[in-house]
Amino acid sequence: MRVVAKFGGTSLGSGDRINRAADSIAAAVEDGHEIAVVASAMGSTTDDLLEEITFDTDEQDRAQIVSMGERTSVRMLKAALSARDIDATFLEPGSDDWPVVTDEYGEVNVEETQRRAREVAAELDETVPVITGFLAEGPDGSITTLGRGGSDTTAVMMGKYMDADEVVIVTDVEGVMTGDPNVVEGARNVGKISVDELRNLSFRGAEVVAPSALSYKGSDLDVRVVHYQHGDLLSGGTSIEGEFKNLVDLRERPLACLTVAGRAIRNQPGVFHNLSEALSESDINIDAVASGMDTVTFYVDEEEAERAENILHREVIAHDELSSVTVDSPIAVIRVTGGELPSQPGVVSEIVSPLAEQRIHLQDVITSATSVALFVEWADREETLELTQDIF
Repeated sequence: MRVVAKFGGTSLGSGDRINRAADSIAAAVEDGHEIAVVASAMGSTTDDLLEEITFDTDEQDRAQIVSMGERTSVRMLKAALSARDIDATFLEPGSDDWPVVTDEYGEVNVEETQRRAREVAAELDETVPVITGFLAEGPDGSITTLGRGGSDTTAVMMGKYMDADEVVIVTDVEGVMTGDPNVVEGARNVGKISVDELRNLSFRGAEVVAPSALSYKGSDLDVRVVHYQHGDLLSGGTSIEGEFKNLVDLRERPLACLTVAGRAIRNQPGVFHNLSEALSESDINIDAVASGMDTVTFYVDEEEAERAENILHREVIAHDELSSVTVDSPIAVIRVTGGELPSQPGVVSEIVSPLAEQRIHLQDVITSATSVALFVEWADREETLELTQDIF
């Protein structure tokens, strides 16, 4: 197998842990596998360096300073591998064979990075490259960075461009857990999880794999997360499956919009539960939900509109805090999925503005970590789809 193994800061946080990392790499090499390594800064080195920059500095000097953590890690790990008679070479920005290059806008230069990554891959039968994570080289040779979680991005990017079979993220967690073991009881490792699931969790606080890294994952590249104490790069942990795609999708069937009004619904415990449970017990699927201070809106298949209205009306009659239910249909929904949509400043405005210019009324806009859903009148669906596709 050809494997890219990324070692996080915790997994390289001491001499003993560097030895453990080197042992696992050496074992894989001795078993006949081709291994490339991506190394983060040891422990909390990068954060410590950033805290010490209490003076004014430009971006170039700042990047040079914070790069020292990764530069130290690759030298330590290369030395540990050499001590085990493993031919290893450390790569950092400025090296002749350094692979990760950005353009004048600070974005990864895909064509050049692919070319250089293939050159590194061609040497895997002879040496183990130990690559600094997080760092990149600008078109003028300056040091740049890939942003927070950049070492994960380096690893999955290299896995993709080097035609690796698998990327292994070695970190301080057992993999993806059912919950935070520091908070909940009985948390256990999830053996498999989809890219879509993990990206949404990552955007909402799960610090397992950086969301930016997963955008490089193709369907033919396996990605796995293992604990540094596991010791085996080629088994265990959580397997991340699938491929995250950029899509602009129109729901083929129309929806009905059912809005329940009531006094300060948001401050009334159990109201949403009662309403959604009533629909669920009648096997009515809820496509989406939007809430306000005094309303809850459910989007359901238009064919279920009349039945859903009667069910919700019974709930209105039964609960004093609810006032009325109303229905609007037919409604279309266009969903934009992919990238880091809501985390990109101005992206919702970029999507919505062309619709406003064409006088298309937006019924609702619902965002999640990786998607934006646009609800418009059914008659406007094709024009909305075309305008949205033009953006992406």
